[in-house]
Amino acid sequence: MIKTVFVAAILAPALPVAAAPLPKPAIFGVCAACHKTDKGAPNGIGPNLFGIGGATAGAVPGFAFSPAMKKSGIKWTRPNLIKFIQSPQATVPGTRMPFMGLKNQQSAEQVADYILSLK
Repeated sequence: MIKTVFVAAILAPALPVAAAPLPKPAIFGVCAACHKTDKGAPNGIGPNLFGIGGATAGAVPGFAFSPAMKKSGIKWTRPNLIKFIQSPQATVPGTRMPFMGLKNQQSAEQVADYILSLK
């Protein structure tokens, strides 16, 4: 028994550990009016944002994206997500997202980092 515990203790740090999501920034309350962030939660007025990091825009199953969003080809990288959060209509002309954007760079970065941490 002691050998097993010892071996497990030595090997444990080598095992991959899923990073916990970042704390939800207070400013995300604006986003939460339309977007869910829990794994498996249904889409709301906007698509569920869980796991979109690295995905192609318009790819959340079961959500009716605008043709503009589907055709945008945007990958949700940190820079692209920040840009979209700051100015959705300028980033994807024709998007149905009515939000005017978070103009504050730091707020947009906090929201993007939070969304990207949802895995």
